Amino acid sequence: MAEAAKVSTATVSRCLNFPDKVAPETRQKVQDAIALLGYSPNFGARVMAARRTNTIGAIIPTMENAIFARGLEAFQEELRRHGFTMLVASTAYQPQIEEEQIRSLVARGADALLLIGYQRAPEIYRFLDAQRIPVLLTWAFDPQSPRPSVGFDNRAAMQGLAAKVIALGHRRLALISADTGPNDRAAARRDGILRAMAAAGLDGTQLRFEETTYGIDQGAAAFDRLMAMPDRPTAVFCGNDVLAVGALRSARALGLSVPQDVSVLGFDDIELAQVAYPALTTVHVPHREMGRRAGQALGRLLRDGEPIKPVELATRIVLRDTLGPA
Repeated sequence: MAEAAKVSTATVSRCLNFPDKVAPETRQKVQDAIALLGYSPNFGARVMAARRTNTIGAIIPTMENAIFARGLEAFQEELRRHGFTMLVASTAYQPQIEEEQIRSLVARGADALLLIGYQRAPEIYRFLDAQRIPVLLTWAFDPQSPRPSVGFDNRAAMQGLAAKVIALGHRRLALISADTGPNDRAAARRDGILRAMAAAGLDGTQLRFEETTYGIDQGAAAFDRLMAMPDRPTAVFCGNDVLAVGALRSARALGLSVPQDVSVLGFDDIELAQVAYPALTTVHVPHREMGRRAGQALGRLLRDGEPIKPVELATRIVLRDTLGPA
């Protein structure tokens, strides 16, 4: 291989393991030699020699949500620059499935894991510590946690949006959310609304609350239930943009004008928020930057031994057409 590419064996090794460390023209020479010789690296032998698989597991709640796809794409791109491969699994928001996936990926030799949020049983963290598997948490940020994370403050992000809604005169508020029991991100977003209500002197017990599963149909059904209540809300927050699009669909079916009759708010700022009608007011989450920074942190940890430093990323409110005065 090295002879065919007219480079050293060390250069071939770097090209296969850490392609970002090799000049593009040199990488091309090695790739041409690989194609010419039909070479396939013996990963089994490499694992035995290095005691590392160069794979990182990513466990996400669902593959149906575009927000995770966008972040994972950037995560994978960054890992590749560091010479690592991503293995991905989903849990359908079920804690027991997540535990099975964690144990399975560890058994298959994952060098590290990317997990979503903080909330899981303590014995899972004890298992990972005993196995000496590095864990990086994303889609949340808690400076008090001993577990490093690259993410954002869900509570503060939703509190900022709720404060803006309340400032426009809204007092009858509602929330369509994922199950807050096993989902710390959903719980934090609910708490953000409650904090904004408390700061404005509003009674948090008056927040109308609908928990549902992820999907446009589910968001629409939850919105129907809210609008059937006496003194129906004038502003409906949604835990993500997909639920919010469902709420918008239901509003049209009910003959309600958004935002004249009711304001609808999302969270995430996926592409769907821009093409929805009316265009959705939401919270922008830097998914790609989060994935990139997470891949960078794990790559540097495993390759160079550089400790992971927690990173809090900023969100921002995106004002479009679904928010108006009460």
